[in-house]
Amino acid sequence: MLHLRMIVPHETTPAVTELIESTVGTTHLVVIPGAARTPAGDLVLCDVAREAGDELLKGLRGLRIDQIGSIAVDDIGLSLSERAVTAEKEAPGEPADAVIWEQLTGATHEESTLSVTYVAFMVLATMIAACGVVLDNAVLIVGAMAVGPEFGPLAGVCTAVVRRAPRLAARSLIALLVGFAVAIALTTLFSLGMGALDLFSRAQLDADRPNTSFIWQPDPFSFVVALLAGAAGVLSLTSAKSGALVGVAISVTTVPAGANAAVALAYGDLGQMWGSVEQLLLNLFGIMLAGVLTLYGQKLLWRTQRGRWRRRPGARKGG
Repeated sequence: MLHLRMIVPHETTPAVTELIESTVGTTHLVVIPGAARTPAGDLVLCDVAREAGDELLKGLRGLRIDQIGSIAVDDIGLSLSERAVTAEKEAPGEPADAVIWEQLTGATHEESTLSVTYVAFMVLATMIAACGVVLDNAVLIVGAMAVGPEFGPLAGVCTAVVRRAPRLAARSLIALLVGFAVAIALTTLFSLGMGALDLFSRAQLDADRPNTSFIWQPDPFSFVVALLAGAAGVLSLTSAKSGALVGVAISVTTVPAGANAAVALAYGDLGQMWGSVEQLLLNLFGIMLAGVLTLYGQKLLWRTQRGRWRRRPGARKGG
């Protein structure tokens, strides 16, 4: 379940409480008049089944509570309440299938911000991958994949396309492109420095690398894996399965491809460089395509489930 905490102007409180009471899947409504000071208003609390959360948030935004007051949403890890159990039973669909679009947009907006921290993680992940490429060390490659933060902007693009949010799309694409450009440029310099110290060499790059040669040799399986990872990544975000997202991060060769391109560029191996760039672009496109299709599929699934619930005998038609 979700817990909502709202600051509502006193004159709007009746409309808000009416909306909450008429929305199927809500319970534990509390109103504390005059409790809020900044902004001034009433404090309204309630719990809502995840399946009904998106509908309630839309209604609250329709009342402009996000502009004239505030709305905060928290996930409830444990709720020992018969009323909560009843509310979840009354709500349409299944909790795992519900997408809280406002929550998803907020999460991807934060993760797709071009910040110093984001760029630093991109650079460090790419440098780690560069070491893995030269040493043909699969452990370093997996570590670099886990460190890389690129799935945030990728998810941001997918969400922006489905929600028709051009600003989020532009923000995410800028973070993605700038992050990779800076990471590849600095990793190229890093590779030259490692070469000057005799830690990297052209011979290592040209040697047989059974563990990492796939990074610059894209094939149909590269695209298939990117599609599967994109779908799994989006599902992990919409269902809050962070553990699954880690698995997605270490299944697609985005950061390692960028690292191999940087090392190849440092040694003038244009063949490996362009192969790595092709692998990178193929994976990015596959992830975004699968992510968009998955989100559209979830919207269609939810509409179907809700339509069946509304046609169910005795179903309560909430707001």
